[in-house]
Amino acid sequence: MRSFNRANAARLCGGAAPLAILLSLSTAAFAQTAPAEPTVTPTDQAAEAAPDDIVVTGSLFRRTNTETPSPVTVLTADNLAKAGITTAADAIRSVSADSGGSIGVGFQSGFSAGGVAVSLRGLGVSSTLVLVDGLRSANFPINDDGHNAYVDLNSIPFSLIDRVEVLKDGASSTYGADAIGGVVNLILKKQFTGIAGTVEAGASSRGDAARQRANLTIGYGDYADKGFNVYLNGEFQQDGRVSNHSRGFPYNNRDLTSIGGNDNNGADNSLTTPTPNAVVVRTTQTDLNNPLSGGTALINTNYTTLNLANCLGGTYTQTGGANGVGCKHNIEDEYFQIAPFQRKYSFNGRISVRLADNVEGYLTGSYSNSYVSINNAPRGLRNTQPYGGAPGLASSNPGIVLPVYICTSGINCAIPGAPGRQLNPNNPYAAANAATPAQGAARIYYTFGDIDAGSDRTNEVYRFAGGLHGTVGDDWTWKVDGVYARDNLEIVQRGYLNIANTLNAINTGAYNFVNPSLNTQAVRDFVSPDKITPSHSEMYSLDAAITKQLFELPGGPLMVAIGGQVRRESLENNNQNAALDTWGLTTSSAFGKHTVSAGYFEIQAPVLNVLELNGSGRYDHYSEGFGRFSPKVGFKFTPIKQVALRGTYSQGFRAPTFAESGPRSQYAGFVTTQPPGNFCALHGGSATATNTCVTGGNPYNLSYSVGRGFVGNPDLKPETSRSFTGGIIVEPTSWFSATVDYYNVKKSNLIANGPLAGDAIVAYYRQSNLAAATAAVAAVGPGYSVNTVDGIDPAFPNALPRLLIINAPFVNVNFDKTSGLDFAAQARVPLGEGLRFTSRVEATYIIQYDRHTAQGVQKYAGTMGPYDLSSGNGTPAWRGNWQNTLDLGKLSLSATAYYVGKIKAVATDQGNLDTSCAAALYKSSQPGVPNDRFCYVKRFINVDLNATIAVNDDFSFFGNIGNVFGARAPIAPASYASSPNYLTTWHYAGLIGRTFRAGANFKF
Repeated sequence: MRSFNRANAARLCGGAAPLAILLSLSTAAFAQTAPAEPTVTPTDQAAEAAPDDIVVTGSLFRRTNTETPSPVTVLTADNLAKAGITTAADAIRSVSADSGGSIGVGFQSGFSAGGVAVSLRGLGVSSTLVLVDGLRSANFPINDDGHNAYVDLNSIPFSLIDRVEVLKDGASSTYGADAIGGVVNLILKKQFTGIAGTVEAGASSRGDAARQRANLTIGYGDYADKGFNVYLNGEFQQDGRVSNHSRGFPYNNRDLTSIGGNDNNGADNSLTTPTPNAVVVRTTQTDLNNPLSGGTALINTNYTTLNLANCLGGTYTQTGGANGVGCKHNIEDEYFQIAPFQRKYSFNGRISVRLADNVEGYLTGSYSNSYVSINNAPRGLRNTQPYGGAPGLASSNPGIVLPVYICTSGINCAIPGAPGRQLNPNNPYAAANAATPAQGAARIYYTFGDIDAGSDRTNEVYRFAGGLHGTVGDDWTWKVDGVYARDNLEIVQRGYLNIANTLNAINTGAYNFVNPSLNTQAVRDFVSPDKITPSHSEMYSLDAAITKQLFELPGGPLMVAIGGQVRRESLENNNQNAALDTWGLTTSSAFGKHTVSAGYFEIQAPVLNVLELNGSGRYDHYSEGFGRFSPKVGFKFTPIKQVALRGTYSQGFRAPTFAESGPRSQYAGFVTTQPPGNFCALHGGSATATNTCVTGGNPYNLSYSVGRGFVGNPDLKPETSRSFTGGIIVEPTSWFSATVDYYNVKKSNLIANGPLAGDAIVAYYRQSNLAAATAAVAAVGPGYSVNTVDGIDPAFPNALPRLLIINAPFVNVNFDKTSGLDFAAQARVPLGEGLRFTSRVEATYIIQYDRHTAQGVQKYAGTMGPYDLSSGNGTPAWRGNWQNTLDLGKLSLSATAYYVGKIKAVATDQGNLDTSCAAALYKSSQPGVPNDRFCYVKRFINVDLNATIAVNDDFSFFGNIGNVFGARAPIAPASYASSPNYLTTWHYAGLIGRTFRAGANFKF
């Protein structure tokens, strides 16, 4: 048995799973931002770099460089510091392979608001596996777009990151499910001695986006000499809000007429659109105690604004279908925000102990808390509501009315002389209709501008890992690692309207619509109580593996590894609106638990000095009843020292998430729908020759929101993939290297959320009565059914009611094909004693990203498709970054440029397979403006500057200017959700603008 020397200590002290990445503490210099590290270390770095070998993500074996058959990007702590990056999320998302479906820091809409995730190859956040020290963690309890699971990058401590490795290749043969697009592995510090910390503060040039950051690490114990080390770490970061108002046009306004576009702010200046100034119009009321029983027809079209004296934006006059004077508003400018308030802190600790000359153990624990506070536009009363006057009941449309009489005692207002009965001060028609209250109701259009709206999201992650690593003889190694992780998420929804309480406040007159500033906080809290919903996910995992050198081959020893894993995962994502007691609040939920058992192997065969072969495979069995074997083979051929060729072929899979397969899981996504002409004809309107609706003045025929209730399907099969890569590594000199890699991935059995939901809605509306409509929906396919219908049309009670929610199952359909090129190059040029210039560039070009469907091929590369994913930020064909650093003794200067190519404003998943500008999602209605005026979102380049000066070995100052040239985010009018005219995922730096940060590092 060999002695336990420093190299063996480095091998064992990694603290990761069998799939871990281990690195000796003595290794001080690494590749930075390059898919493959040069095999030759520059002369002036050789003294700093220890000779110990490492385990690279995607393999179980140690090697002397990161140039595996698969392309790997390595980001070191030094590289990230020189780029001015301070969060794990920004570090990972800076990699050029992060593409469509990625969730950025500024993402505030949809299910995953407040979360951050990476999407390698654009294959989705649920097809990218995120590891910490080679071990899995618990997923964020809420799935992106209702069904895509991911690890929230906000939960990972940044100050402990030693390096990040991004494997840009399929890796299910080593890691199992979810590694179709690739793997992100965050390697944390293994030992630390002394005291070190950072303090930093900064803000944008406009005085907002304030940042405060600090961290402190304390460690004790020389592991090499004493055989133990323990450290504790804490970190804190806080980022301030940025409003749309502060950034001005065009980021705060949908009126683009000044640059040739459309005035989409028009809805904010319409008498029939809810705004913070209430507008009413006279109508009838069939039940004087039910504000939902307003008549379908108006008595007149003279609209009245209740508080014209308080129009901060001025007034306008409207004539035509509605007549009257209203208050001007720009909701985006008044309420929207580009960046939410964020606060993160964490505590982390680690103990490493040498138990014997050939055995060591470790134990780690961490707690992270990520708080995101998002402000939204206030909620409003509208012409139609998705739920009705009592839990579980649909509304009777066409809207809400203010009655002629209110009863402050809350009893029957229809009875003359009832206690507390008085004329309604909110209804300007009350006095004139005191004797005929059924003829004097006021239909109201109003947004509760005095009630704070948004959500507060607190995500807590507890994570503990431990293991034993050892050697036997000269050619055996073994590892046993366990991990437990739990992710607790609490969402506090602010500003949503409680149905019963809102109706009560209308009937009793408790809420003042004429002058909302006079409302007490108690009244506001009654109308809109906070909705607090806890959810959590949990994971236990145990891994074990052994490696063995079998015999020598011409190129080195033949290595074999085998291992196994058992893990238990569970999710409880609770329904925020289970009682259907709140207007407009999501009804999504997901539940599930399973056990996964796996066995895996890997063989590394250096058959020749110039040829390395690698093969691996893994079989995963899920307690739901399905299993999957994932193989992979690869090679690296080095005919001469300066050139190497590499390639891989692999198969992989993504298991259905609990949201997709859980029998209790469901979510409803609402889409605007216009009933067809045949339906409108049943409700007093008519149909054109093309079956288009002519409303006939009946609000029941207006456009409204239909919910598509996607429900879990236990019979789903896993998504599967096949992928291959091929590349070349060139290193003509000791100071320059470059790589080019081609990838090609096909993902099949895609799990889609009810692809026939649209067909089912059409089938429903082809019928004339509810029984026939229900049968027609069921005939569309298994699992399709009518969930909820609207209240009857009072004017036509026997006609087919409107559809509110339709059930549609998740199913396996279609397949994706994507291919592209990864480029990387780096140069480390010694300029003299104490002087060195380092330049690194990385770029990804997507050749194709096609989704093959029954209707045809949807092409996404370089467009805003897939538009339904993560708020339609699109799939840019080009992404890249270029970092240049000049080291001048104790002074280091760095400039890092980030590039996003232009994006065509078309989306073939929106019903039109055409990718020409004729199919652009946004076209100007102004005469003479060509189709291509807004057809492209322009390319975006921003540059960050960073400077560090070392006062001595223990103290240094640094400063950072973000977006130094003040590049503005390109205009993107086709964007949707909470981002008027911009794409948050790719152009966030251009929205925040120039930033300034400064701080100090210290160590003792």
